[in-house]
Order: sequence, then C-alpha cells, then structure tokens
Amino acid sequence: MVVRRALLSVSDKTGLVNFARRLAARGVELLSTGGTQRALSEAGLAVTAVGDYTRAPEILGGRVKTLHPRVHGGILYRRGLAADEADVAARDIPPIDLVVVNLYPFREAVAAGKPFEDVVEEIDIGGPAMVRSAAKNSAHVAVVVDPQDYDRVASEVEAEGGVDDATRYELMKKAFAHTASYDAAIAEYLSSRAAPGAQPLHFPGTLAATWNKVQDLRYGENPHQAGAFYRAPREPEEPSVSFATVLQGKELSYNNLLDLEAALACVKEYDAAACVIIKHNTPCGVALAASPAEAFARARDCDPVSAFGGIVALNRAVDAAAARELAGLFLECVVAPAYAPEARDILGAKKNLRLLESRRLADPRANWRRRPEESRELRSIVGGLLVMDRDLGAIGREDCKVMTRRAPTEKEWQDLLFAWKVVKHVKSNAIVFAEGDRTLAIGGGQTSRVESVKTAVMKARSPLKGSAVGSDAFFPFPDGVEEIARAGATAIIQPGGSVRDAEVVAAADQAGIAMVASGMRHFRH
Repeated sequence: MVVRRALLSVSDKTGLVNFARRLAARGVELLSTGGTQRALSEAGLAVTAVGDYTRAPEILGGRVKTLHPRVHGGILYRRGLAADEADVAARDIPPIDLVVVNLYPFREAVAAGKPFEDVVEEIDIGGPAMVRSAAKNSAHVAVVVDPQDYDRVASEVEAEGGVDDATRYELMKKAFAHTASYDAAIAEYLSSRAAPGAQPLHFPGTLAATWNKVQDLRYGENPHQAGAFYRAPREPEEPSVSFATVLQGKELSYNNLLDLEAALACVKEYDAAACVIIKHNTPCGVALAASPAEAFARARDCDPVSAFGGIVALNRAVDAAAARELAGLFLECVVAPAYAPEARDILGAKKNLRLLESRRLADPRANWRRRPEESRELRSIVGGLLVMDRDLGAIGREDCKVMTRRAPTEKEWQDLLFAWKVVKHVKSNAIVFAEGDRTLAIGGGQTSRVESVKTAVMKARSPLKGSAVGSDAFFPFPDGVEEIARAGATAIIQPGGSVRDAEVVAAADQAGIAMVASGMRHFRH
C-alpha cells in the first residue's frame, strides 16, 4: 500500500508539523481543514484545503467540512475492485491513502465545566466518520489517531513508500478503540443529566469506563485463573500503581498489583515520611519517622513475620540507608517516588525484587487532582458491577466527639488520629493499636470485632500499655472494649452509633479509657 495522499485534521497538534513535513518530503500530497491547514501553511508546507478538494466550501460555521463523497469515497473505495474503481473514475475521486485525525476536545470541555451548549459543540461528527471509514478500509488505508504513532508511520513511508499490513491493522484497532471511548464519554455525560440545564447526577445512567490492556498476566489470583492488567486511557494526577514505572525485578503478578494498590492507598494518607507494609491486601505495619530507613524499620518491627514477602510503599525517595534496611528482608515489591543511585546499586543485587517508581508520590497531596471517574471504585459481581465513591473520607480532632468522662490527652489524640488513618485500610472488622506514629498490632478480617481485638493482641510484639486503638466500626457489645482494656490501651476512636453505645461507654469509663466518636465508618470488605 503506497501513500500518495494524506488527509490531516487534528485537534491535538502535537508533533503535527514535523510529521507532515516528513510526509511531504516523500512526495505525499497533503489535504487539510481549518486550524490544521493554517498550522501547516504557516510552517511553509504546501497543503490543499479540503473545501478546494471537494469543490464544496465549509458550511454551518464549520460543522460540515469533510462529510462529502469525494472525501469518504477516496477513503472507503476498495482498490482493485472493478465496481469501486469504476465509481471513483466516473466521479473523479482520487484515493486518500492516509487519514490523520484526532477528535474535538470533548472531555476537556467537560472537565473545564463548560455550559451544556458549549460541551455539545465539542461533539465531533466529521472526525469520527473519517476515522471509522479509514479503519474499516484498513486493507487499503492507514489511519492515525494518536501523535505517538507519527514517527512509526512516517518512518515506514520514508523506508517503503507506504504503511505495511501489520501496522495498518494495529492502527485500525486503535482507531476503533479511540472512537468507542469518545462515544462512551459522550453517552456518560448526557446520561448524567435529566435535562440540558440540570445538575449532573452523582452516578450517570450509562457508565462508560474504557480500559487499555497493558499485558496478560501469568495467571490471576491462583494459577488456574487467567489474568490480565488494564489501565485507564489517561494517567491520574495522583500517585498510581497503574502508571508507575517498573525499574527492575520479575514480572508483576495479579496479587502484586492488588497489594501495591493497597500499599499506595495507605501511604497516600500521610504528608510526613511514612512507610506501609502490606501482606495479602491489608497493612501489617505502618510508621512515620524522620527518614525512610527509620520509617521502614519501625513499620517492619510491628509484625516482622508478616512483613516477610510483603509489599512496601514509601512516600520519600529511597536513599542508601533505606535500601540497606529493605535489602535485609525478603520483599516482593517496593514502590517509592524515586531511588538514589546508591540505592539502585544495593537493591539491584536482589534481582527478583520488583522496584516501582511513582513520581507523583513526591508531590504535595494538596496538588493532586482527581477527575470524577477517578473518585469511583468499581467491583464486579456475576452479571453486574458495583460502583461507589472511593473511601477518601478523613477527619480531624475537631470532627470527633468525646464519649467518655475522660477526654484524651494530647499524646492520645495524636495516636488516635494516626490509628484512624490506618484502620481505613485494614479488612473489617478492623482494629489497630498504635503509639508514637507507628502501629503496634493490627487485627482484621474476622467475623466479630472482639476476635479482631484478640488477634491483634495475640500478634503484638511490643507492649500495648499506653497505646491507642482505632476501630473501623462501632462496638456492638462491651466485650471488645474490655479486651482492649486488658491489653493496656488507654484510648479508643470508633464511629459510634451502636444501640449499645451506653454499655460500651460505661465499660470504657470503668476501665479509665478515653473514647471518642468519629462519626465516620470505614468498612473494607
């Protein structure tokens, strides 16, 4: 397939001029419209306006430019098919061999909060029509919707005069995915409004998530289950496992990715230097400290048995001291904002250890921006999908209500609020003992709250006397508080709201425990 004529009409003009210049240098005739034509002309390139090519000027303020038989005939006709060749010859329709189109910035208009009428004007009509025409006729036409593909296509045209079969098929798949994602975004936007001027619904009538496959995984949660990893079309403006850079180690597994997500979610709670160690999707150690090395050591010492083979997240760059601490324990993965060269040398000796870099972890949390779709959590059930807001709830001391006769001391308040951030990330029923900006014992995933308390106490390696306890939900009976008192903790934070709150508070008062109600539950199933 030889490229003799290319039609270029793009909203995103990244790399456009250089790409077009490379095509023109190989003798490719350039057709274009509107702003794309102006950009090429101003760069000194010879370009034919589509209106001149079709002999039909743009109308309706530019709404109709390329919807013309000379455009779509030139794209869609099947080269070598006698009937098609006769049609284009009779109507003087030259072939268009390359279509370079990306679409009006609809999503950007929505994100900018533009009025309904302005958003609707960003619904592209001619662009998707050309993309679909070219993609359908990929046996004869190449279609490019992503500037990242310009170099590959230009290189093939320079080397071979055209675009080879394999590349055209890859571009075909990408083009249909592009228009499908675009139409899905429009459907979601419209279905979230009962009327043009209405406020958007929190959840749209049509959920239009689209995902791109990164890779097939060796298997899913277990070897008999197939697995794959997909990610969103756009990188979030917050730290993300999906877009982290893998620096070394074995291929990531399904379980690695789940645990990395859990680790990153927890470490993102803290502005101070923090370390989170995850095992089986739940924290087994969390700590703050002056340095990443100290933070890891403190988190590891909460439960070194569980930390073995764990997943570590740090919100500070890994230096040589931290690397030496990390290298002293068998770990599956580490994610951090960066690694010093000395740290890479130390950890490079552990060939199977996966190192991931998520640079946004170094950004202040206040700079993170979440699009609406990134604030949702999706979970599948057979034949359906459950959708909810991510648990981004947070409280301060001012949001809590003292339930007991004794209020917490300043030290207890600090420990309580630290425990509360951790308990959100522990499987329910969740119990966290903490003191001095580190966890001492963690219990969760039990079918009763008192059993989670007993599990945490049983696993504790440090004395629990004087610690504070976070509970993700209320205490249904006083027994959990009584077990906490026997362990030596002196303060509890819990949501409150049980029909037996009075009995629970009485048990705390009898033990001299300060108890506060957060008013917020953090179940994690």
